[in-house]
Amino acid sequence: MWQAAQMAREQALQSMVREAENELRLSAAGLEGHLTRHDYLPQLLASREMVKRFLSGRGQQNPMPLNLLLDQFRAVASVSDVYLLDRHGTTLAASNWHMDNTFIGHNYSFRSYYQDAIEGGRGRFFGLGTQSLERGYYFSAPVWLDETTPDARPDGVMVIKVLLDAVEESWAEQDAELMVTDADNIIFMASRPELRMAALHPLSEAERETLLATRRYADEPLSPSHLDVYEQRPDGSRLVRFSQGPLIDESYLSLSRHMDAYDWDMHILKPLGGVYQAQWLAAALAGGLYGMFVLAGGVGWQRLRLRRERELFAERERHTLAKARDELERNVELRTRDLTDTNRLLSDEIEERRRAEENLRRTQDELVQTAKLAVLGQLAAGINHELNQPLAAIRAYAENARTFLERQRLEAADANLAQVVELTERMADISAQLRQFSRKSDSSLTAVSVPACFDYALRLYQNRLRNIEVVRHWEQEVWVQADLVRLEQVLVNLIGNALQAMADTPSPRLTLSIETQEGQVRIGVTDTGPGIPHAHLSRIFEPFFTTKSPGSGLGLGLSISARIIKDLGGNIEADNLPGAGARFTITLPQAQRPEDARLSAQEQRSHA
Repeated sequence: MWQAAQMAREQALQSMVREAENELRLSAAGLEGHLTRHDYLPQLLASREMVKRFLSGRGQQNPMPLNLLLDQFRAVASVSDVYLLDRHGTTLAASNWHMDNTFIGHNYSFRSYYQDAIEGGRGRFFGLGTQSLERGYYFSAPVWLDETTPDARPDGVMVIKVLLDAVEESWAEQDAELMVTDADNIIFMASRPELRMAALHPLSEAERETLLATRRYADEPLSPSHLDVYEQRPDGSRLVRFSQGPLIDESYLSLSRHMDAYDWDMHILKPLGGVYQAQWLAAALAGGLYGMFVLAGGVGWQRLRLRRERELFAERERHTLAKARDELERNVELRTRDLTDTNRLLSDEIEERRRAEENLRRTQDELVQTAKLAVLGQLAAGINHELNQPLAAIRAYAENARTFLERQRLEAADANLAQVVELTERMADISAQLRQFSRKSDSSLTAVSVPACFDYALRLYQNRLRNIEVVRHWEQEVWVQADLVRLEQVLVNLIGNALQAMADTPSPRLTLSIETQEGQVRIGVTDTGPGIPHAHLSRIFEPFFTTKSPGSGLGLGLSISARIIKDLGGNIEADNLPGAGARFTITLPQAQRPEDARLSAQEQRSHA
C-alpha cells in the first residue's frame, strides 16, 4: 500500500509539474506581451512636434494643450499616466493635470527611468508611485531638440506608466497561485492581494533599510511571506506551505521561471489536493488487492465458488482504469488544444499589427497624392485659359489654310499648318507638366537640381505670374540629396500659398533664394503679402489647421510639406519679414553634381 501510494504520488507530481510548466510559460509570455506592447509609446510621443515646441519655449506657452494631448493619448493607449519631465527631472505636463495627486511640479530625478533617459537611452522601471502609491511599470524615452552636435543632451524625458492590475485579474481565473518577484525577492505582483508587497524570504534590517532608501516601494513594511520549503525535488520543483496567512491550510507544488528581459522570477503554486487524493486512491486499491489475495489463500477450498466473483471484480477494475486513462487523454488533448488556440491568437495579433503598419504607410502615400491633386484643382482655371488661347489660334490657322488651299496658295497654307503644329506642341507641354506633377513618387533619394525644381514650379503658375515680379537669388546651379517629385511638390505648394497671400498686394514680388553653408542648402520662398499672424506661427504645420475660409482648403498642404522635408532628412521653418511678408526656409543636405548633369530638366524628370 505504501509503495502504491508513493508511485501514485510521484506520477501525479510529474503530471502536475508538466501542467505547471505550461501554465507558467503562458503566464510569463502574457506578462511580457502586456508590457512590450507599450515599449514604443514614449519614443513616439517624444518625436511629436507639439512636445518639442513646448520644451523649446518653456515659460512662454500655455501647458494646457499639451496636458490635453497627453490625457487623450493616455485614454487611447489604455495606460495609467503620461507625463513630460524637463532636463532637471521636474514634471512640466501630465495627463493627470486635473487630479489632486497630479505629477506636475514634482521632481523625479531620483528615479532610474529618468536617469537612463536623460543619458540618451530608454529607461525601464517598476515600483510604487510616490503620489498615487499604485504599482506600475514605467517606460521612458529622451526628448531631443537638437541631436546633431557631438555633445548634445536630451532636453526632456517622456514617461509612460502602465498599471499591472489587469494582468493580475487574469491570473485569478487559473487553478493556481501566481507571484512575480524582483531581484531582491520582493513579491510585487500576485494573484492573491494578501501576498503583494511581501518579502519571499525574511529580510535583514540592513536589506530593509536599503530597499526603503531606494523609494521603489515607498514606505511599505515588506513583511515576510512565511513561505516554507519542506521538500526539494530533483526536477527543480519544490513542495511548500505557508506557516501564516490566508494560504496556511494548503500545501503547494512550487515552480519558478526566470524572465531575463526584466530580471524577474515568476512563481506558480499548484495545490497538492489532487496529489493527496491520488495517493489515497492508490493506497486503497493496493489494500484491496492485498486483502483479496490473503482471503483467497485462507479460503482456498472456496476458490471455485469465488472465482466468478473475482473475475467480475477484476473486470470492474479494468473498466475503471480504462475510464481513468481515457479521461487523462481527454485532459491532455484539451490542454494541447488550449495551447494551440493561444499560439494562433498570438500569430493573428502579430499579423494584424503588420497589416496596420502597412495600411498606415499606404494611407500616408495616398494623402500626399491627394494634396498634389488638390493643387492641380487650384491650377485648373489657369490651365484652362492657357489651353483656350492655342485652341482659338489653331481654329483660325486651320480656316486660313483651307482658304489658301482653295486658292492654290500652297506655301501660305503650309505656313498656317506649321503654326498649328507649333501650337499643339505648346498644349502638349502644358498637359505633360500636369501629368508629371500628378504622378506618384518612388521615394528614392538622388541628386536633384534646385533651380530646375524652381523652374518647373514656376511653369505651373506661369499664367498667375504675369503681374508678379519674380526675383531669383543664386549664382550657380545647386544640387541637394532629395526626391525630385516630392521636392517639386513642396515648392509648388509654397509658391501657390505665396501667390494666394499676395492676391490683394499692390506691388506683389516673389523672391526665390538658394544658399549653401557647411554642406547644407537653404531654399527660401518669400512674398510681400500680409505675413503670418504671430499666434498662428506655432501651428501652421499642424494637420488640418488653416486660416482660409471653409471650402478653400483642408489645411494639409503645409503639414504634408513638413512631413516630406523631414522624410528627406531636412527641416522647414516659417517666419515673418520685418516689414511685411512671410518667408519659408527649407534646409536639405547638399549633394555633388551628378555625371549626367548635362541632361535637361525634362530628361532628369523622366529619369526620376
